[in-house]
Amino acid sequence: MRGQALLFISLLSLGSVTGQVSYTIPEEMAKGSVVGNIAHDLGLETKRLTTGKARIYTRDTDAYIELDRERGVLLVKERIDREALCRQTTPCALHFQVILENPMEFYSVTVQITDINDNAPTFEESEIEFKISESAITGAKFVLERAVDLDVGINDLQRYELKPTDNFALKLHNNADGNKNVEMVLQKPLDREKEEQISLVLTAVDGGEPQMSGTMLIVITVLDVNDNAPVFTQSTYKATVTENSPKGTVVATVTASDADQGSNGKITYSITNTLDNVRKVFKINKENGEVTLIGNIDFEESRNFQINVRASDDGGLTDSCKLIVDVQDVNDNKPEINIMSKSNVISEDAKLNTVVTMINIEDEDTGENGKVQCFISGNVPFFLKASSNNFYSLVTDSELDRERASEYNITVTCSDEGVPSLSSSVTLTLQISDVNDNAPVFERSSYEAYIVENNTPGLSVFTVKARDADWNQNARVSYILEDSSVNGVPVSSYVSVSADGGVIHAVRSFDYEQIKDFHFRVKAQDGGSPPLSSNVTVKILIQDQNDNPPQVLYPVQTGGSLVAEMVPRSADVGYLVTKVVAVDVDSGQNAWLSYKLQKATDRALFEVGLQNGEIRTIRQVTDKDAVKQRLTVIVEDNGQPSRSATVVVNVAVADSFPEVLSEFTDFPHDKEYNDNLTFYLVLALAVVSFLFITCLVVIISVKIYRWRQSRILYHSSLPVIPYYPPRYSDTLGTGTLQHVYNYEVCRTTDSRKSDCKFGRAGSQNVLIMDPSSTGTMQRLQSEKSILDEPDSPLEVRRIWRPLLTRVSTAD
Repeated sequence: MRGQALLFISLLSLGSVTGQVSYTIPEEMAKGSVVGNIAHDLGLETKRLTTGKARIYTRDTDAYIELDRERGVLLVKERIDREALCRQTTPCALHFQVILENPMEFYSVTVQITDINDNAPTFEESEIEFKISESAITGAKFVLERAVDLDVGINDLQRYELKPTDNFALKLHNNADGNKNVEMVLQKPLDREKEEQISLVLTAVDGGEPQMSGTMLIVITVLDVNDNAPVFTQSTYKATVTENSPKGTVVATVTASDADQGSNGKITYSITNTLDNVRKVFKINKENGEVTLIGNIDFEESRNFQINVRASDDGGLTDSCKLIVDVQDVNDNKPEINIMSKSNVISEDAKLNTVVTMINIEDEDTGENGKVQCFISGNVPFFLKASSNNFYSLVTDSELDRERASEYNITVTCSDEGVPSLSSSVTLTLQISDVNDNAPVFERSSYEAYIVENNTPGLSVFTVKARDADWNQNARVSYILEDSSVNGVPVSSYVSVSADGGVIHAVRSFDYEQIKDFHFRVKAQDGGSPPLSSNVTVKILIQDQNDNPPQVLYPVQTGGSLVAEMVPRSADVGYLVTKVVAVDVDSGQNAWLSYKLQKATDRALFEVGLQNGEIRTIRQVTDKDAVKQRLTVIVEDNGQPSRSATVVVNVAVADSFPEVLSEFTDFPHDKEYNDNLTFYLVLALAVVSFLFITCLVVIISVKIYRWRQSRILYHSSLPVIPYYPPRYSDTLGTGTLQHVYNYEVCRTTDSRKSDCKFGRAGSQNVLIMDPSSTGTMQRLQSEKSILDEPDSPLEVRRIWRPLLTRVSTAD
């Protein structure tokens, strides 16, 4: 028998999707039998069960139903015995939930188990004995043991049969609980003398298909004379007992009386319940009918007990009654918190009302003791959203920030309303996963660093540092030099930035005199996706070094002319001769200059201002002082170490210019300078002479060769073919081509000097081919004309013209 169709589905507007579906199946189905198509009945695709990791959640330890995700069906996992599962409770059903994730959803499923006739009626004892007096009157009743059938409904016990029926007949009494009391009624008086012992068979029959039955043998011993049966004061007794009452607690006392005397009036009490736990929980005093506890009472297991008590005398007569014991509930069960599904990690960018955990609360107590309220302790961005049937969803109620809190320990506490209240709690640990929502932040808004010029390329200048509040890859910072230019040159040719550490290195050696400072931007970028970045401005200031000597601007030092300052012989003390002007391209104290007189023809005549470089006389000029005075001034800066430059100042002590000219014409030059220049002049003259002689020899050889060839042709009577030298052409039949030779003339200002001046020659040479005769050339000069023969060598002359000596005088 397969599971019946889907009964109903209900959807509720909760934080997570919920629904309910019911099936009905018979007990004892084979393992693997299909209960129902859960995917179809819930309106879900089979793929959703797989991707959502669908699973069955149940509080019971025994799982009778399993889920086949691939097929989307519920299957029987274990043998289901309705009698073992629900006993006499009807209807009998299995309750569980189907949980799905991504997103979280759950559906309640009820599988009702129907009974099949798999249990025959049974008696606790296969044989019982009765001692009945022969004086028993017709209509005397004898209570028989009831049969028990574990099945329910139509499969339960339906009727009893007693055979043979010669003396006794059966009489059934229906109870309020649906059970039947079986009595054997004497229909015909007994005669011990005829039949001392009677054997009867009591048969219990159920209504199942196929019909099943059970039997019990009744053995009756016929006695003499006991004509009064015990009688209870009440047919039904009621008592109340609190659960968890200690053993030995007196529950109630039943009382019966017998009109007989002696042994026939002595009453014995006994409990006749069979196949239940009554005899394990209660016992009755055989003498006085006091019922006491011998076991534990749990309201959650049994809310009431029906105790069947029999009173019998020694003559075999009996009476029966019922004792109904109601169990009162006490608040002895804490709420039970069951985690149906939970997430251990949630992203910090999760939306509001995102379901984190689904829990189910169970309290086995009833009434106020079973009402449960749950709450979250602490200030956390979550709250419990309640649904029906004690289901709760833990959802987010505000934005999450991993940088503020990377982990939450959420304590869920559930308390009932009993007195005293009982509670239980569970702590959920939830990790917040990081998203890249924070850009790197530099430690400073801008950076400024100093580096001394003339540094070594690759020198580490300083380090920029940025921090990212994110975690792991999202917090891994890389440093990048942004593209820009400094004075039209890419900044990458000045500095570089290490990607990992943010260390700034100098790519080149800096010169303070060329660049004093420059700016650039460094970008810090994290490793997130997409990456976030920020930048900062860095200013590099170049510090000066004393790497430049002073430069003398005045007096100007020239190698080819002599500059002299004139001082009249009438000059007084302190006469300003001239001023040495110098500059230093360094800065600061490296550019502070001081002037000193290093050498002088007459140190007692001149002095130099330490700060201003002014050369003044320190005494009256006399006729004895030499006309030619040579002063060497040294200019020093204030750097460490200091650098210096020297300048030579020529001073002429005279009253007239001719006097100065005559003296300074013979002024000796620097011997080393003269020697070097003379050497180069001699070397140049030798090279030019060699080239001239070589060219002359080549030209003469060519002329001789051509003359010899022309003579051979003349005597050989061969046609004469005009010969045109290379680079000549016959234009319009004239055969004339002008060829210009440029001569350079070397002029010198003085035979003692090596100073050379160059200019263009004042004449030009023109070679002309005569049209009247082959091989004839005319040489024209501006001064004279010479007619050369075709075979005569070319003569070259060099003209030297001396120039007047130029004497440089002071401004």
